[in-house]
Amino acid sequence: MEQAAGESIKDQVTQTHLTEDIPKESTNPKKVNQNQDRKCTVIGGSGFLGRHMVEQLLERGYAVNVFDKRQGFDNPRVQFFLGDLCSQQDLYPALKGVSTVFHCASPPPSSNNKELFYRVNYIGTKNVIETCKEAGVQKLILTSSASVIFEGVDIKNGTEDLPYATRPIDYYTETKILQEKVVLGANDPDKNFLTAAIRPHGIFGPRDPQLVPVLIEAAKEGKMKFVIGNGENLVDFTFVENVVHGHILAAEHLSEDTALGGKAFHITNDEPVPFWTFLSRILTGLNYEAPKYRIPYWVAYYLALLVSLVVMVLSPVVQLQPTFTPMRVALAGTFHYYSCEKAKKRLGYQPLVTMDDAVERTVQSFHHLRKVQ
Repeated sequence: MEQAAGESIKDQVTQTHLTEDIPKESTNPKKVNQNQDRKCTVIGGSGFLGRHMVEQLLERGYAVNVFDKRQGFDNPRVQFFLGDLCSQQDLYPALKGVSTVFHCASPPPSSNNKELFYRVNYIGTKNVIETCKEAGVQKLILTSSASVIFEGVDIKNGTEDLPYATRPIDYYTETKILQEKVVLGANDPDKNFLTAAIRPHGIFGPRDPQLVPVLIEAAKEGKMKFVIGNGENLVDFTFVENVVHGHILAAEHLSEDTALGGKAFHITNDEPVPFWTFLSRILTGLNYEAPKYRIPYWVAYYLALLVSLVVMVLSPVVQLQPTFTPMRVALAGTFHYYSCEKAKKRLGYQPLVTMDDAVERTVQSFHHLRKVQ
């Protein structure tokens, strides 16, 4: 997903809503409040998750603003604001007059840009909180990550009361922990400002810019031949529409139950699958061979650790970006799936799309990457 950071663009770029799609302003105070409650801003709305968020919100009758560093699509029903996430001057016009902000802006973890991770995920999010308060926003829903409690060892049916990772799997996750803490800590029902964090895991679906394209590129390069471990480790992969559904439910239920404020919620497909089975379904669906050779987990892990040490030693001389890292081995070879019982009980969450349908729709959407037999 695209982050809403970068060079500040001072001239706001907007597109006007179609007037017939916007409820007419009312002098009735109750109707005015109802109208405002249906106005929201999606920060990072040009990205993968953000664009799906915008589409579902429009389908459900919301008026939608998008704030991002770029305009990723055209829609006359959406008002676009472009700028720097860390600039209150840029951000404020996009938040003024809305009830709910969905904050799903984030740099791609694969970029390995520590300065950008910290600036967007932490500094930018603190600016979002302060600007929300200045603009009179009532609800802030953050896209966090279930990985904030993952340390590279097995997690089976993990719940939200597990502690934050003291040794996060990478620096990106470290900044996501900082981000979630500051958002949940900002919850203040006395001042009519409520926050919640949604923790998805393994988001995938149509228009995914990372998981499927990276997987297929690796297969083309002959890097998808080995299964790390015994292939039985269960992992959550979550269809993007289910992730969006969890966000919207959180926003709507916060209006009814302020006790939900300051809480985190795992959102998954509620169907943990063997990691390598999931990848194999994507690969074979696009006419690539599934991995068939096995390498013991600890052998792979220590090999990756050795590669990382070599890279570190050589870093003063040459900059290398290894794809075989301890973090990726841990993600591929351990159990990490999470309970979404809390979201079911408190938010009424149920996945909208099953895993079978999600995989089929995803594979069909990437027909252009299909290997010609």
